[in-house]
Amino acid sequence: MRHGKTINHLGRTASHRNAMLSNMASSLIVSKRITTTVAKAKALRKFIEPLLTKSKSDTTHSRRTVFATLQNKESIKELFDVVAGKIANRPGGYTRIIKLSDSRLGDNAEMCVIELVDYNETLLEAKSAGEAKTTTRRSRGKKKAAGAEVAAPAAEAAPVAAAATEVSAPEDTATETLKEGETREEKAAE
Repeated sequence: MRHGKTINHLGRTASHRNAMLSNMASSLIVSKRITTTVAKAKALRKFIEPLLTKSKSDTTHSRRTVFATLQNKESIKELFDVVAGKIANRPGGYTRIIKLSDSRLGDNAEMCVIELVDYNETLLEAKSAGEAKTTTRRSRGKKKAAGAEVAAPAAEAAPVAAAATEVSAPEDTATETLKEGETREEKAAE
């Protein structure tokens, strides 16, 4: 039974696992998106989210604690200068795991893309466009005088709509049943 086993060991020793996760975290911070297996991505998410939270407070102590974990000066600089500014108002959930449809050829492992949430421009554009479109449409309160005025234009528009449907509706075509052994070409020739 796996009671209380919260860490996925990923088939590696502790030192190998920590080195691998540190390298993957540095790569994710620098390139904002990496492709890996689902198991490694889930382990990386648990590894990197506390580091991203520490990067929100740019103090010497937080820089040193994050550097003790990552041990890569370029990724520390990128994390505290660029990434921390973008995730400053996000209360957690800094990464997104997107599963890919195909698996790895060698061992059939499930593959995915793990990315920093605030750096996916296509989803951010779609979200901002969606926010712009979400205006609430409410009907106006009907008053007696306004109701009479609204009814007249609606009556005029109804025949136009009916005429449009008559034109756009396809006409039924007559079909003839073929006799046994008869082809469509022979029927057309007759």
